[in-house]
Amino acid sequence: MRQYTQFYIDGQWVDPATPNTADVINPATEQVSGTISLGSAADVDKAVAAARRAFESWSQSKVADRLQLLEAIQAEYARRQQELGEAVTEEMGAPIALGTGFHVGLGAGHLQTAIEVLRDFRFEERRGNTLIVREPIGVCGLITPWNWPLNQTTVKVFPALAAGNTMVLKPPQLAPYSAQILAEILDAAGVPAGVFNMIQGQGSVIGAALSKHPDVDMISFTGSEPVGVQISKDAADTVKRVGLELGGKSAWIVLDDARLAENVAAATAGMMVNAGQTCSAGSRLLVPRARLQEAIAAARTAAEGVTVGDPRGDVAMGPVVSKGQYNTVQEYIAKGLDEGAELIAGGAGRPEGLDKGWYCRPTVFVTTNDTTIAREEIFGPVLVVIPYDDIDDAVRIANDSVFGLGGHISGEDRDAAIGVAKRLRTGAVWVNGGFDFHAPFGGYKRSGNGREWGEHGFAEYLETKSIIA
Repeated sequence: MRQYTQFYIDGQWVDPATPNTADVINPATEQVSGTISLGSAADVDKAVAAARRAFESWSQSKVADRLQLLEAIQAEYARRQQELGEAVTEEMGAPIALGTGFHVGLGAGHLQTAIEVLRDFRFEERRGNTLIVREPIGVCGLITPWNWPLNQTTVKVFPALAAGNTMVLKPPQLAPYSAQILAEILDAAGVPAGVFNMIQGQGSVIGAALSKHPDVDMISFTGSEPVGVQISKDAADTVKRVGLELGGKSAWIVLDDARLAENVAAATAGMMVNAGQTCSAGSRLLVPRARLQEAIAAARTAAEGVTVGDPRGDVAMGPVVSKGQYNTVQEYIAKGLDEGAELIAGGAGRPEGLDKGWYCRPTVFVTTNDTTIAREEIFGPVLVVIPYDDIDDAVRIANDSVFGLGGHISGEDRDAAIGVAKRLRTGAVWVNGGFDFHAPFGGYKRSGNGREWGEHGFAEYLETKSIIA
């Protein structure tokens, strides 16, 4: 049983202002796995005051000193990476190979990227008679989600730290363990008092207090669209910068070529990674209408081949994060059936042999783009296959969404795939599985604003000053 009942404020582990605890449930067993404290506005005030005091000196620190600190964090992170991965598996149900692999690897990658960007970043640039200076924005409130807890925490903490800011982190209540260990890593690495602070608790309390706080200069939030809208409203009165990475209903376009069946299978399996709880997942699989039956066969075989079970074992998919999320997925499956979508794999309920834990069946529907399951973000292992007539039709369907976070293209002709990618109204497009830690990531439309990852993510934490001589 994990007992995380203190917050990290001003370089110390401290008790909350008012004692208030909550249980954390292991989604694989439905049993209590630990306890955390729930913070209050008073804890936020204390943490923000510490961050404001620390900003005066940390914002003026030398690049060399920040690099030295980041490298010390890197050493501590490497030492505890197995522990971090195990925490991810326990808190949100990712299979242990995924937790200790890609989940932890994403955090390590964002740390290395922050180091690389900081080494080469030009904080001053002269243009004519003007000196353009980039300066840290100030005290940052960082609010992170449960689905990729290390990724979404480190992609905010490390660039903000490298850029010279101070911060208050609010980790997800459903998945708080990995953030607690990360705070221990930062403490052991020697982060100066007040530079990094962490308060566990409810988003409606801690997130709102940070968003409204007059001494917080920036909010960076990853999560659902309704919460992002509320944060924007809460932050408006103090005119602080708000960066939002919100929902998605990304299209995965499979081009008509000899590798269609292989690409459909890969897209289907890819959708089920992390139990479908990925904001940029290709949850709408667009295939040529003339080859729909071939695509259906490939998708069905791939979905039925996804092993589901105890995330501590050798499985491809564990449970979804909570009972609430499980119920949401079941409601969408029922809605798909009610609206006449064709179920070709999976369906309602748990997989056979699993009677405890929030396990869903890898599910695939064939439908049109106007159904609920094709338009709303399900955030579970539910894929919709949508046929298209030609490339223009595929682009039209892909862009017919209120979201615009991610997109995927699979095809033998790389140049043709890139040409299609340029036509999508979305913040990132992965062509044949490309990956780059320096690629800016963020949304069009209701998927948010601002960018994370690489130099663009680093720049989000800076103000621009002109000195005209």
